Formats: sequence, structure tokens, C-alpha cells
Amino acid sequence: MKNFTLILIAFLITGCVTKPTPEAPEALDTPIVSITTKSKLQKVSFNELPSYYKNDFDQLLELFIQDCRSSKTQRLYKKACKKAKTAVIADSFFKKNFQPYKLINSKGSDQGLLTGYYEPTLYGSRTKTKHYKYPIYAEPEDLVTVSLSSVYPELKGKRLRGRVVGNKLIPYFQRSCIDDCDAKVIAYVDDKVDLFFLEVQGSGKVILDDGSELYVGYTNQNGHPYKSIGKYLINIGAIKRKDVSLQSIKTWLNENPTRVNEVLHANPSVVFFTENNTKATGALGIELSPTNSIAVDPRVIPLGSLVYISTTDPVTSKPIEKLVFAQDTGGAIKGEIRADFFWGAGDIAAIKAGAMKQKFKMWLMLPN
Repeated sequence: MKNFTLILIAFLITGCVTKPTPEAPEALDTPIVSITTKSKLQKVSFNELPSYYKNDFDQLLELFIQDCRSSKTQRLYKKACKKAKTAVIADSFFKKNFQPYKLINSKGSDQGLLTGYYEPTLYGSRTKTKHYKYPIYAEPEDLVTVSLSSVYPELKGKRLRGRVVGNKLIPYFQRSCIDDCDAKVIAYVDDKVDLFFLEVQGSGKVILDDGSELYVGYTNQNGHPYKSIGKYLINIGAIKRKDVSLQSIKTWLNENPTRVNEVLHANPSVVFFTENNTKATGALGIELSPTNSIAVDPRVIPLGSLVYISTTDPVTSKPIEKLVFAQDTGGAIKGEIRADFFWGAGDIAAIKAGAMKQKFKMWLMLPN
């Protein structure tokens, strides 16, 4: 491990950056909770899933068939993916092919945190102007991604990102100096704060000045750990913890324009984008379905998994109890019982996503 240690030391002492966090591992070949704690899966019956029989199984079957286009979902549910194509009675299909297991964390609790995200709309131009001046970057040409598992098998799924200077790999530019990167600009937008939240959401739509629409989605990031600017604002006494939401953060930033860079730079992580032909897509490369897709920690819930959740609407407090699809990941989505609920696009989706900090329960659906 000597060389690996030297690399980490170099990352700690070089440039205007901090040590990057390795990327989460790939989805597992079999849908088993893999986190290295004492998490447990508790076998339950379908009757124990709250409001299970109120689900729209015909729609869910269609979404499952769509999900099976992903190679990761096919590996997880090989037989079920084949049977789904010829299934006639949708509710019977799910009961015959899956077995629910409740997720219990290492402390013995079945409750976790569910946040929300949405597809934002920005306004921009392909060319830089006085009005459109904040760049959406594609993956930089000088960004190097190192897979550590090729040298150290015990570090499977771990990656370092950086750039080469001379004969050394050093950390990539953090947010405060990201404009020094060697990257193509996909488009320029008119609002720095909206651009930041586009990175947080991971995908979105840009309405260009010629009237056309451009969809962008996550392709890579600079290797630095995601740090919440909401927590930063709490720590400096700008917003009370109970009042933190996407809307309250944006309001504070709009009211304090001279401190925008200070706050945004508290998160050194930067997301790079690629142009898409469709609406919001997740880590599986499949278009996300509003209120039916979630982002998960793939160290706990493999990407492509079918999951049941029980929670409440952050605005109406009505129950949300349904089957959803683990189609995405996120820098802030880490933990044993943790997920991010996709609300779709539009003002209502933005409000609900920004307000969502709900307790929830999660059941993983394993092949029967």
C-alpha cells in the first residue's frame, strides 16, 4: 500500500484543493445489502407492506420492463425481466417473482432519511454574453480517473480523480478554481445559483435563447467530496436548521449576492455534464419517472433494484407508500437507510423536492 499512501499524501498537500472522495462502487451482481455494518434484511410478507395493494401495478409493470433495459437490472432480476415481457396479470407478476425484505440498520432501526430532487429548468445560450455567462462544463479533457481495484483488489469500486502535472497525479480543480479546467462548455446560463442546484439535482433542461431546448445529465465529477451548503449556512448562523430547504437557501443567496461565492465554494465538488436526447436520466442511463424513481447509495441498495418505500408527502403530509425503482445515485446520498425521491419537473416538483426531509422505511425486493 506504500504507493497508494504516497498518492494520498500528494493529494493532501498539493494546490488549492482537498482530498477527493472515491466514487461509490458499481452495483452488485446479486441484490444483497453490501454495506460493511451490521445491517439486516428482515423477510416480510406482501401484506406487511403499507398500502401495497393500492399500487398501480399495470404502470409498475411497464416501468419494470423499461428498467430491464439496464444491464444492471438484468443481472439482478434475470428471470423476472424475461417473464415481465409476457406477464398478463401485473399484480400477480410482482407477488410471484419477488420477496420483500425490510431494511434494518446497524442500530436496529427501520427508519431512515428520504430527501427529494427534481429536474430544474435553466435559461441559457450556446455562446457567452453579458447575460449568459456561467458555464455548464462537459467532462474536462485533463480529468484523469484512476481505478484503484486494478492494483488493489480490496479497493474494488474505489476511484481517484485528478490531473497530471509533469509526472505527478495531483487533485483536480475544486469549485473555487474550476474555471481553470480544460473542458468544453456545453452552454452558458444566466444564474450561478441555479447552475449550482443543477449540479445538485444531477440533470435538467436548458431553454436556449433561440427557443430550443437542451437536456443535460451527469457524466462525472471533480473527485472532491460533496459538502452541504445548507449546513454551511446553519453553521454561520444565516438560516436556522429547522428552516433549511432548497427555497430558503436560494432566498438567502438572492438576498446576499456579495456572499454567493463564499457559500457555493464551501462545496468543493463540481459536477460535469453531457448532452442528452431525453428528459432527466439517472445513473442507469434510463429516463427517470416522476414519483417512481429514487437515488440510492449503491453500497447498500444495488442500482436497478426494485424497492418499496413508506413515507409522507412533505407538503400535504399524505402517505406515500409504493414500489419505486433505484435508478440513480447522488453525492449526498450515503447511509444505510437513505434515498432521494424524484419528483419530476416544474414548480410543484421543485417545492416538494426542496422541502422533503422525511422519515421513511425501505424494503428491498429480492428475486423469489
